[in-house]
Amino acid sequence: MRTAFIQALNELADNDDRVCLIVGDLGYSVIEDFANRHPDQFVNAGVSEQNMIGLAAGMALSGKIVFTYSIGNFGTLRCLEQIRNDVCYHRANVKVVAVGGGLAYGNLGVTHHASEDVAIMRALPNMTVVAPGDPVEARLATRAVVAHDGPCYLRLGKAGEPVVHTKEPEFELGRAVTVRDGSDVALIASGGMLATSDKVARSLAGQGLGVRLLSMHTVKPIDREAIARAATETRYVFTLEEHSVDGGLGGAVAEIMAELEPGHAPLKRIGLRPEFNKTVGDQNYLKALHGLDEETVLKTIQQIITRSYGRVG
Repeated sequence: MRTAFIQALNELADNDDRVCLIVGDLGYSVIEDFANRHPDQFVNAGVSEQNMIGLAAGMALSGKIVFTYSIGNFGTLRCLEQIRNDVCYHRANVKVVAVGGGLAYGNLGVTHHASEDVAIMRALPNMTVVAPGDPVEARLATRAVVAHDGPCYLRLGKAGEPVVHTKEPEFELGRAVTVRDGSDVALIASGGMLATSDKVARSLAGQGLGVRLLSMHTVKPIDREAIARAATETRYVFTLEEHSVDGGLGGAVAEIMAELEPGHAPLKRIGLRPEFNKTVGDQNYLKALHGLDEETVLKTIQQIITRSYGRVG
């Protein structure tokens, strides 16, 4: 995803000198091309994330469209006060980009895990929160947040995420992308869990179930209509995210469904347990530990459907 992001940002900066990038002394092997092509639109703020956001806010208030770039926790939690007070309060045109959402930096430990960031960012007034599901969406999301006037949080994976979309979908902030449609089970996914959800959807469809798969790339503002339709047109709704089940995509969907008229489908949130990892391992290992691998997700869904509605398929 990060490669798709920087390629799209380069193209945008080629045509608009307002587009700038500030990094917190990382991103090497990814950001060099931008720095070389656009030296007057690039700043390395050093290992000083609070100053990075302060610089971005000032540049944005002078007319620039400013992207900040850092590892998940570093570019959000370490400088949260500056994002809240300098960016969101002033509706500054700053796009906070986090690379390595979820457990992407798994073996570096909890300090590098971004598992609460979506919940915190979506709680901030004036902030738009975007978590694209594959490199295609990452490219489209980069264009969309540049066109959006105001603060944005763009949550990316790290590298090697598979492509889900065989062609570019219609992409609009706040509108879910329907990857496949069905009336038995609705899977609502964000970020890197889209690829896993797509594989699970194919397995469930092979068992005779009609599966609706929604890529909820924008967590705020969330697509209320798509959620309401899923809740009333299917028999069960599942959210899937590489983020704590507290306050992220699952929390946002639960808030919408809680206000619907009675009689809608039940909801199951599938995500990270709200706890610190005590075991060190890479991303795939830790996802499996939390039940976010394809096999365990499929088993979780099958058990609930079977318990509620009888034999699957």
